[in-house]
Amino acid sequence: MAELVVRMGEIAATQNAGDVLVGLGLGSCIGLVMIDDRGPVAAMAHVVLPESNGSEAAAGKFADTAIPQLIRELTSIGATRSRLSAVIVGGAQMFVTAGKLDVGTRNEQAVREALREHGVPVRAAVTGGKSGRTIRVYLESRRITCKQAGLDEVEIAT
Repeated sequence: MAELVVRMGEIAATQNAGDVLVGLGLGSCIGLVMIDDRGPVAAMAHVVLPESNGSEAAAGKFADTAIPQLIRELTSIGATRSRLSAVIVGGAQMFVTAGKLDVGTRNEQAVREALREHGVPVRAAVTGGKSGRTIRVYLESRRITCKQAGLDEVEIAT
């Protein structure tokens, strides 16, 4: 079993049944997983900010560029576009201030909107709050888990 850790702004895609995709330290960031509902094909992006505003930075860093990039990578390794679904984790409010500085809420809204625009349904979400989380995708069993800081790891999708 190989753990593929997806760091801030990164994307990883795999079709290797023994792989585990991991998004660590998701505070206001979103761990966005796309998975083919029938095959052992999945990808994860660690989304940091809602929109790229034309930035040429890593596609995984922004909600508006991560979703189309995940779709491209997944279909290039055998996923069927019409069978893709998403799981999102993170989007916490890590600081006392709210409003425009509430990056977690803005990230979640941007990810959900981009998924809607691309026709990818959200099948599970663990978002908001004030605690960091970790998401894991066990490709062989297709289990997706979430561990919130100070709590046990729980299964959120299969």
